[in-house]
Parts: sequence; structure tokens; C-alpha cells
Amino acid sequence: MAAPTSADLRSLLAHPDADYDTLTATYRPLFDRIAAGNPARERAREFPYDEVRLLVDAGFSRLRIPRAHGGDGATLQQVFLLLAELGSADPNVAHIFRNHLAFVEDRLNSPDHPATDIWLERFRRGEFVGGGWTEANNAKFGDIGTRLTTSAGTTRLTGEKYYATGSLYADWLDVIGRDENDRLITALVARNQPGVTLVDDWEGFGQQTTASGSARYRDAVVDEHGIFPAEDRFAYQGLFYQTALLSVLVGIARAAFRDGARALGRRTRNYPLGTDEVPAQDALLQQRIGLLATRVFQAEAALEKQSATLDTVARAHLRGDEQAEQQALVTATVRTHEAQSVVIEAALEVTTTVFDALGASATAVSAGLDRHWRNARTLASHNPRVFKERVLGDYYVNGTPPPGGSNSFLRPQGQGA
Repeated sequence: MAAPTSADLRSLLAHPDADYDTLTATYRPLFDRIAAGNPARERAREFPYDEVRLLVDAGFSRLRIPRAHGGDGATLQQVFLLLAELGSADPNVAHIFRNHLAFVEDRLNSPDHPATDIWLERFRRGEFVGGGWTEANNAKFGDIGTRLTTSAGTTRLTGEKYYATGSLYADWLDVIGRDENDRLITALVARNQPGVTLVDDWEGFGQQTTASGSARYRDAVVDEHGIFPAEDRFAYQGLFYQTALLSVLVGIARAAFRDGARALGRRTRNYPLGTDEVPAQDALLQQRIGLLATRVFQAEAALEKQSATLDTVARAHLRGDEQAEQQALVTATVRTHEAQSVVIEAALEVTTTVFDALGASATAVSAGLDRHWRNARTLASHNPRVFKERVLGDYYVNGTPPPGGSNSFLRPQGQGA
């Protein structure tokens, strides 16, 4: 049987055929295993190397790749809903997959590129990609100091990055820099080479094992099949990065609600002002948990509706319908901003208000409930919703199109500030 061609790839991408129940049957048992060890890893700040490799070996890193090319053939919506499920098991592990899944999406959007087949084979072998875009300085994002130079047929890269999420788990690092002609280039650099130094200096109080610290490059050799003009990155990449963060936040909200409900069920003493001696029968405490259930529902519904808009953009791109793609980008951008506000507010409310249904013992370090708020607050701070709400107001009042679209390659949104 002949190997699938690039034309086959484009056709298969236009008609993803994964069944969500089948996907969950494959991955939920792995999520359960990962969830079991999450509290202990959080307390010890233990990096989840084994958990990441478990998922990669099972195919989670190839969700979007059509089955004929070694993946699951999932839609974008299915990818993000699964990422939310993983986020409820361990939000660090879910966040680690963000840059890899985005690079896979980029390769799938360029099926006619000569490097596509090479990267698909690397993905099938289980090779993993980490990030390296944000500069390790206080300059504007557009002021990229990282440089690529080519001599005797070899391209090398020198610079420093921060928020290099997933780097310690990666085989390849996806780095942005400028070439001799001052063009923005995304370059894939093998992690294990003398010119690459990864530093675990992430200081955030949440998401502590995502390997989001520094990456330093000194004449690091760029892969010959890993040089791509940044302006050619897929048009909805900024929305992709944002949606990945929203997925993790939905997962955190679910986990905080889950742990809070269980903790209330285990409580044996109530406060003198309670409406029942048994906390689980106290109407006020039940109301607190019920309220949080509605907030989780809001977040889940927002993610489900918003993530579907990215599939609309992807389908228009595959059809080559530029007008439809641009309109779909506007709609997807608006929905992403709306979902961001809903999901962040819900996640922060759930991870904070859950303590109102519990006693002082819930604040014990051994309970680990603080991890939900710390992780949610950290992720929410990457891309503050106040700016997105202003953009929405301008759009609905004045008809001003939201910034983004084909220029979204300039920042993988949600990469800090």
C-alpha cells in the first residue's frame, strides 16, 4: 500500500473522523493514573517526566494528525476538550503539551512543504517539541534580539528566551529569531547539543513544573528541516495558544470543584451557626457547592463553543477560501476573547470560593487545595482579560475588528508579559 501523500493529508484534515468516546476510552485511564500522583508531585515540585512520556507513547502528542499518518484524526475542538480533561488531572502536564500541539498544527497547515513528511515521521517516533519565543528581557515582543546566521550551509542561533514551556521534556525547541535580512524566522533546534542551555529558574507560585524557565542559545545548530518564515505560521496560532490555556483553566476549575465536593462530604464537624450538625446536610454549604457547579458548567460550555470556531477557520483554510477564512478568524477571535473572560472568572471563583464550603482544615498543606488557585491565578495572569474585554467593547459598539488574524504569529499569546 502506497504511503499517504500531502494531498491525502489535506483531504484527511478537511474531514477529521475521530470519535470522542473512542478518544476518551484511550486517554482517560492514563489521565486517571496521572491524577493519582498530582498532589504529591505538586508538594515536592517533582517534574512529570514519566507522565509526559506516557502520553506521548500513547499518541496524545499526535491527536490532530490523521490516522493514516499515525495520529488520531481529532478535530481541534476534540483536542481542546481532551486537554481540559488532562488539565483536571494535572494542569502542569496539560500546559507542557501546548507548544508541541501548536507546532504540529503548524506542520499540518503546510502539507506541501518538503519538511512536512520529515516532521510527521518524527512525531510518529514520539519526538516532542518545547517552546522558546519570548525574549529574556524587558523589551517589546517585536524587538527580537535572537539572531540566526548561516555559514557554509549551516544555520546557527544565538539568543536568550524565557517562558520556555515544556523545554525540559522536549527533543526539539521551537525558537523565534531574526535572520541576516531581519526576517522573523521560527527555527527548530535540537535540545541535546552543546549550544543549548536550559535553566530551571521559573519563579511563578503556580504551574511550577512546566519547565517555563530560561533557554540560552550560543551558536546552536538549527535543524535543516526546521527553518520557517514566522509570517507563514498558521493564521489562528494565537487563538490556538490561548485556547490551550483556557482548556487547562477549565480543567483546574473541574478539579477544584471535584476536590471541594469530596472534602465537604468527608467533613464531620460544622460551625455553631450552621443549619445542620452534619456539614454535608447544611443547606448553605450545599448552595456553595451548587453555585460552583454552575461556574464549572459555564466554563465548559464556553470552551466547547469557542473551540469549535477554530475548526471553522481550519476548514476554510484547507478549502483555500481566503474570504471565509478571514471572516472565520474574526468570529473565532471574538469568541476566544469572550471565552477568556468567562473561563478565567469561573476558574478564579471556583478555586477561591470552594473554601467557603470547607473548614479551616482545608487550608492544610497536605490537603493541597491551594494548588488549584495558584495554578489558575498563574495561567490567568499570562494574558489578562481586561484587555480582551476592552477589545470586545470596541468591536460591539464601534464595529472595530479585533486585532489578530494573519498577524497573530507575532506573539504566541499567553506567553507572559
